[in-house]
Formats: sequence, structure tokens, C-alpha cells
Amino acid sequence: MYVWITLLAGLALLLALLKTFSTYFFQDCVYMYRALGFGIRLNVYKRKTPFYSIVDCFLEAVKKHPRKAFIHFEGKTYSYEEVDKESNKVANALRSEAGLREGDSVALFLGNEPRFVWTWLGLAKLGCPAALLNFNIRSKSLLHCFSCCGAKVLIAAAELRDAVEEILPTLKEKGITVYLLSDERTTDGIQCIGQAIAKASDTPLSPSLRSNIHIRTTALYIYTSGTTGLPKAAYVTHERVWASSFIQGVCGVTSEDIFYINLPLYHSAGFLIGLVGSIERGNTVVLRRKFSASQFWDDCRKYNITVMQYIGETLRYLCNMPKVKAHMVYKYGDICLYNLFLRYISDFVADLKNVTVSQICLEALWDSATTKTQTRRLSDVFVKGDLYFNSGDLLRIDKDKFVYFHDRVGDTFRWKGENVATTEVADILTMVDCIEEANVYGVKVEGHEGRIGMAAVKLKEGRGFDCINTCSVLANYLPVYARPRFIRIQNSLEVTGTFKMKKVKLVEEGFDPTLIRDPLYFLDLTQKKYIPLSQEIHKSILSQEIKL
Repeated sequence: MYVWITLLAGLALLLALLKTFSTYFFQDCVYMYRALGFGIRLNVYKRKTPFYSIVDCFLEAVKKHPRKAFIHFEGKTYSYEEVDKESNKVANALRSEAGLREGDSVALFLGNEPRFVWTWLGLAKLGCPAALLNFNIRSKSLLHCFSCCGAKVLIAAAELRDAVEEILPTLKEKGITVYLLSDERTTDGIQCIGQAIAKASDTPLSPSLRSNIHIRTTALYIYTSGTTGLPKAAYVTHERVWASSFIQGVCGVTSEDIFYINLPLYHSAGFLIGLVGSIERGNTVVLRRKFSASQFWDDCRKYNITVMQYIGETLRYLCNMPKVKAHMVYKYGDICLYNLFLRYISDFVADLKNVTVSQICLEALWDSATTKTQTRRLSDVFVKGDLYFNSGDLLRIDKDKFVYFHDRVGDTFRWKGENVATTEVADILTMVDCIEEANVYGVKVEGHEGRIGMAAVKLKEGRGFDCINTCSVLANYLPVYARPRFIRIQNSLEVTGTFKMKKVKLVEEGFDPTLIRDPLYFLDLTQKKYIPLSQEIHKSILSQEIKL
């Protein structure tokens, strides 16, 4: 009896001491227990025959609760059964109209909307991997995405018709068939498939259509934001799909939760952790076209949202908003996974300066991307034969050993939650007739997270700055977040002894017209041209009267 009392007392003392040294000890134990459970599930799925995919998981959810709300979107609600039937119609239409078969890659050029969900599900039911294109990219970058994934079919939203028409001649040359989710055909070379989908049968498709799919088969192509140049396609196997889908469960999300997705579905966080994770959990999704800090909490109260997804500067944007009434959000996704892992590393490493988090195993390297530049791989860092991936992120660690993103390093900066490659933007700027050289960098703006794009340029001899053409060229090749909002005209651009552009002084000087004697210009998106940056405009930017 006394032995048991002593053991229990000792155990209680041990737990108390652990709690003292680690404030989050018990939460961490629960988290690790969940993670272990999902790790076991993944191993079971690896060995299961026939292969059990996320599509099979979705179909089970349809049988279990067909009338349960799956998607809330702009005042409309779609049940699991309704989404299932819509995806069947898409799959049947694409089989007959496009002749799609298992293994055919298809590029999706759609915004955040329910059609994205059931179009992807329809493709998945056919065993077709989908390439999720960033709907902000244009021209050269958009064309490049096709060469990365080998897709011969493009499915685009009606509102993106202009972007498709811009590259249509090249698509025709490459033999790429274009389908528009519309009823009206107005352009030669673009087939409208809206009517065919509407008339197609919603009968279930046979699993035999995807019978060769297995855990290592490519399920998706998700693109990087082009931090080292043009977007690169990371191919995602079904194993990675499952692993990402488990993150919600590891974080404690259940089938009773209502999950808020306002991140783009072309992004791995929004699609894999958000949408696919909700399918794995069998919960309800509130889908929004894009993030809005001003309407965020209104949505949370309207739909009784319980879980939001955190990435980048989301929480900082929300913290800058006025205080709001009560809501039911109790969990912020995506946080604990990385911080938990890093905190335990930090606890066992005496010198925190040596903490690294990006070691690559050969399996992960093989699965991660179809193309990765050698310059971002670091070998023989600590021991002979090791291999690390240089993420380009500068992190900081607080007193609780939580790890936070601080800034980008090297030739990239982050704006609006997106990474911007300065070399890519500089190359585009030199395509402008009047510009001879360009040096691109990011500058801080008071009241805003990240760094906004700015460029110092040297004009060709005898040429003036073309405010309209410069804006037009950038709009054709770059998404909005990557376009320099400020231009500084210089007689010459400073370089180092090894002929690299000097940026430090330019970054420090920023865009203040009272301090800078060089001509300064500001990109006015409403006028679609660069305008002289006056002191009044500068003040309006700092006071946030002008939205960036």
C-alpha cells in the first residue's frame, strides 16, 4: 500500500517538475499522442490493398452523413451528397468531352469557389492528378507552369478568360486543350464545358477507373511562389496528401468543428491542410474567395466557425483590427506542429545557434519537387554527407522556445504573405523599353507586415520614364503582390566589387521623397500607371488613407 502511495506521489512530483520546466508539457503530451496515432494510420494506409485514397474517405463521409453541410459559400450551402453528385457530373463530362483517363494531368485555373472543390474531386475520381495554378499569375509564368506538370488540358474559370486568351496562341502550339467553365463560347480555341457538365449524369464512377493509383502515385502539382525565379511545381504524392490531411486531427480538430478557409486553394495550406483535412475529419468548411480582415469575425459569428487557419501575417492583420464581439473560434490551425517540434529540439540543444530545421532525407527530397535549384541545397554542413535545404527564412526564438518567422533573407522578400524573387522582378523590368538596368528590393512600410516591392532603375540614354508602359509590362508578367509599388530613377546603379547590386543603403532610405533627391514614382493601380510620388501621397500611404 505504502509502495503504491510512494510511486503515485513520485509520479505526481515528476509531472509537477516537468510542468514547471515546460509550461506546455501536458498539451505537448496530448499532441505527441495524437501525432503517433496518425503516424500509425499512415503506415496502415501504405500497406492497404486496394489503395485507400482521400477520395474513398470522401465517399465514406457521403454515405455516413449525406445531408451534412460540407461547404458554406457566399450565402449558399452544399451538402456532402450535393458535392459528390456535382463531382460525378464533372468526371462524366470530362470523360466524354476531353477523353480523360487515369494518369492524365489537368491544370486547374480557378479561384476559391465550390466548383474548384468538385472539379478537383471529379478529376481525382478519374485518377487524374491536378495542377493547382495560382490565379494571380499571368503570361510567361502561366505558360511555364504547363511545362512543369506536363498537363495537356486546362480547365479555367470564366472570369479568368482574359488571362487564358493572352497565352492562347502558345497553348495551341503546345497542343493544350482549353475548357472554360462557362456556357458561352466566344473565342476560337476555347471550349466551353459548362453545358456538358450540367447535362452530364451524376451517377457514381467505378473505382476501377483509378485502379492503378497507389500511395506513391502523384496526386497533385502545387507550385512555389517563384522565390528563385519562375514558379516551380512540387509534385505531391498520395502519401503526402494523407500526411497533410492528418494535421487537423493532430491539432485536435473534430468532425463537429466548422473550419474557415480563406487561404487560396492553390496553396498547400489552404488545399491540403484546409480542404483535404476537412474531408479526412468529415467536418464543415466555410470557404471564402480571399482573406478579409474587416469581415473575418463577422463570418466567424455568422457561421459559428470554431477553427481558423493561420499562416503568414494572418493573426497580425486581425490584431490590428478593432475589438470585436464574442465568437466561437477556439483553435488556430497550423501553429503547434512546427513550434512543438522545434521546442523539443531546443530543449536538448545547448547552443540554440546550431538549431537547424531543414535537413533533407533522400525520400523527402525525391517527393518534394520536380525541380529544385542546386543553389538552395547545402551539403556537408555539420557532418560529411548531410544535406540541408536553405529555406531563405530568418527565424527568431522566444523565451518559451517558440519559433517565429521574422523576415526573408537573400534575394527575396515577403509581401501580402507571398514570397517575391527580386531577380525575377528585375528581369521583367528590363523588358520595359525605357529601362536599361533594375535593382529590386523590399522596403518596410509603417503599419504593414513584410516588405513592399521597390526598384531602383537606370533609364536608357536619352529616354524618359514611361509610366504607362512600365505598369503594363509588369501587369502582363507579374501578380499584383510582386509588382514594385515604388520606382526610384538613378543615373547609375551601385554594385559591389563582384558586380552584385548593392541594396542595403537603398532599403534603409526607403521611399521618403523628403530624404531622396532622385525622382520617385508610385504605382497607382486604379489609374494603371506610375505617378510621381509627392509628399502628400507619401503621407497618405503612412496614414493608410492609400491602401497598399
